[in-house]
Amino acid sequence: MCGIAGWVGFDRDITSQRKIVEDMTTTMQYRGPDDAGTYVDTHVGLGHRRLAIIDLPLGKQPMNVRTPSGDVAIVYSGEAYNFRELREELARLGHHFDTDSDTEVVLHGYLQWGSSVAERLNGMYAFAVWDGREEKLVMVRDRLGIKPFYYSETDDGVVFGSEPKAILANPLVPHTVDVDGLRELFAMTKTPGWALWSHIREVEPGSIVTVDREGARARTYWTLPAYEHTDDLDTTISHVRDLMTDIVDRQLIADVPRCVLLSGGLDSSALTGLAANRLRGEGLSVNSYAVDFTDQEENFQPDGMRDTPDSPFIRDVARHVGSSHRDVVLDAAELTDPAVRREVIAARDIPAGLGDMDNSLLLLFKAIREKSTVALSGESADEVFGGYRWFFDPTAQQAETFPWMAFAGTQMQSRTAMLNPELGKKLDFDSYIADEYRSALAAVPKVDGESASERKMREVCHLHLTRFVRMLLDRKDRTSMATGLEVRVPFCDHRLVEYVYNTPWSFKTFDGREKSLLRAATKHVLPQSVVDRTKSPYPSTQDTNYAKALQKQLADVISEDSAVFDIVDREAVRAMCATEPEAVTGELRNQMDRTLDLYHWIDMYAPTLEIA
Repeated sequence: MCGIAGWVGFDRDITSQRKIVEDMTTTMQYRGPDDAGTYVDTHVGLGHRRLAIIDLPLGKQPMNVRTPSGDVAIVYSGEAYNFRELREELARLGHHFDTDSDTEVVLHGYLQWGSSVAERLNGMYAFAVWDGREEKLVMVRDRLGIKPFYYSETDDGVVFGSEPKAILANPLVPHTVDVDGLRELFAMTKTPGWALWSHIREVEPGSIVTVDREGARARTYWTLPAYEHTDDLDTTISHVRDLMTDIVDRQLIADVPRCVLLSGGLDSSALTGLAANRLRGEGLSVNSYAVDFTDQEENFQPDGMRDTPDSPFIRDVARHVGSSHRDVVLDAAELTDPAVRREVIAARDIPAGLGDMDNSLLLLFKAIREKSTVALSGESADEVFGGYRWFFDPTAQQAETFPWMAFAGTQMQSRTAMLNPELGKKLDFDSYIADEYRSALAAVPKVDGESASERKMREVCHLHLTRFVRMLLDRKDRTSMATGLEVRVPFCDHRLVEYVYNTPWSFKTFDGREKSLLRAATKHVLPQSVVDRTKSPYPSTQDTNYAKALQKQLADVISEDSAVFDIVDREAVRAMCATEPEAVTGELRNQMDRTLDLYHWIDMYAPTLEIA
């Protein structure tokens, strides 16, 4: 896991710009605390920050191979879990390897198959290959969008990086945010390609962008396929079990300490149980970590999304699988520390507004990084297997919008309530969201003979796998890598995603509950309490001291002449501060966190806001 950056300019000599390439790379030093490297030739500069996971002494980057007609060089971030099989295949084809790293395998795979190497990879990856033989850059991103990858076209080439901050460090790229950028920031439709910054866009998941003297061209090498599912229920459950076992086995491969994120829900508990089984065969026990809040279990109050606290279920799993477990317990002072908030914003490059759910995640990852370098996460199981409550809410199912926006408990409307009324009108969220919904629906493939109800649930699942999950994957990668921790997401293995996506909704809910297939496939490694537990999302503190601290910080912001009030209504912020802390609901607290994120983001990034 690493950070990559680069600059291609066909009308300039990049060899004289090495310092800029190094500065771009340095912005992501926390993504790769173990090593740094650059490769510079006439029209290209590549930078790499390394987090050493496999072949610690020899896996340095950039890597390059010299050919009679020019160098072929790579900067690579991620993991190819099938690199050993590919290495054997390439060796049979005559390739020689000097390291045991997956990076070298991907480089030789490019030499053998060109950009089609992407279709042979199983894993999470973002990489760029400079092919000096043809003077072109090839940028590749994994199928689901697990690893971030951004670029900005210039007059004579392109600037790219794992994160926007690397691109913004190049003087060619303006620090501009326009109305379109803000629309998506608040709307949460995850428009493909969006990166907030006006002159930056994503390399979209499952795509390849080639840059040469003619410009940049993108092609898609993977989309979510649709086909008729012919396996019966028992065969389906068995196949999911086999896939999950193979995926966890592959993703435990590392030359550094590993662990599992354990929340006590079905997803993370299943991974913990499967990992424990695998490691037990090596004479090892699994290490697990969970986040919790001071006095949360004792004072827990059910809400619209969470029926029970996590802690009792976490203890049950730890006892059941024999894990070496640690709870990372946080208080309101830690969660509201402005320094932590600024770390999160710096990690994500955007004012996401998720408050304690982002801040606690960063602090959890910091604690884990003291002992481990790789962690397995249950992220994306809800999108793959159908776990969110709105999957089962008739109003959300049938709404002519994204289901997560139609469900009453998700606080989507509150995200825009504190905006300046004039700006709110200009952003016209209703039209924007409606347009994006139509665009997203148009991409859903059809299967002949599907009933209307099965077709509707295929649409719902597709929206989650191509839109919603990408927001969560970006959050997980950017927050974890800010601490130098590699988080792997087994539920994003494309083999599992393709197979489960095409199972009928009746299979996904065959026992009358959410995530029926996952529950049945992994119950052999779970305590009964988790088998019976209802879906509960990532935890959030219920301590009123959290709201009190936010109000105090916002009172200081009100007294300033900040550009945040070009976006946020000052009187709305005054009303937030005047509310009794005990009456600060989830929706209002969301607005407070979003306002503080915007304030710090503007202070840190000094963006040019083109919203007049």
